[in-house]
Amino acid sequence: MAKKRVDEMSFLDHLEDLRWHLIRATLGVVIAATLAFIFKKFIFDVIIFGPTQMNFPTYEGLCKMSQFLGIEDTTFCADKFPFIIQNRTVAGQFSAHIWTSIYAGFIVAFPYVLYQLWSFISPGLKPNERKNSRGFIVVASFLFFLGVLFGYYIITPLSINFLANYQISEQISNEFDISSVIAIVRSSSLASGFVFELPIIIYFLTKVGLVTPQFLKKYRKYALVLVLILSAIITPPDIASQVIVAIPILVLYQASIYISAIVVRNQNRKRKHV
Repeated sequence: MAKKRVDEMSFLDHLEDLRWHLIRATLGVVIAATLAFIFKKFIFDVIIFGPTQMNFPTYEGLCKMSQFLGIEDTTFCADKFPFIIQNRTVAGQFSAHIWTSIYAGFIVAFPYVLYQLWSFISPGLKPNERKNSRGFIVVASFLFFLGVLFGYYIITPLSINFLANYQISEQISNEFDISSVIAIVRSSSLASGFVFELPIIIYFLTKVGLVTPQFLKKYRKYALVLVLILSAIITPPDIASQVIVAIPILVLYQASIYISAIVVRNQNRKRKHV
């Protein structure tokens, strides 16, 4: 049976269509998660536990930078971290394996999930709106992966390095639970991935009239304070780390202002030609 046109579909038809898109997106995540589950050695030894090793690229780069500047640094240039990773529950490692595979599957399948979301939304758009949003999946996926990489290579190692070397007493030894280490890697990477979607979010909010460039400019100073607070929360309490995290977020905010201005300008031009 031929597929109904969007204007011929009832509310229940739309729900049924949405259900199938969600099922396909879920299957995509499950397939990617299954592959991650199979290649557990690479996922854990290389990716998850990579930032816990001093030969991680971020630490090596910061060590060389400190040496170039003549700064004596014992945290980024050490041989190993002063902690061990342990599992303290019976099903801890298996649970970590399952959930890490699911999150890894979502990250890998993110473009496909976006594609399914766009396939559900796009039939309801006008031809010119679909044309103007043609690169949505590519741009949104690129920003998401860029954010994940930023969180993984910048926020995660800075956080682990600070927390691993933080000590309130020499009588206490650090023995981190596996779930705690995975949580830092997961939250830093995923949070950064979604934060980097800010220009896309602003684009659509401007399209529907909820945000304007004037609004974004007016509250830019408040956004600056919010970004600094966010940077202080997700990074170690030192100025250098906070600046490293704050700069790309502020750049994204400024880019969002330009994007919002372009959308408003195009909308005004269309109104003049009508």
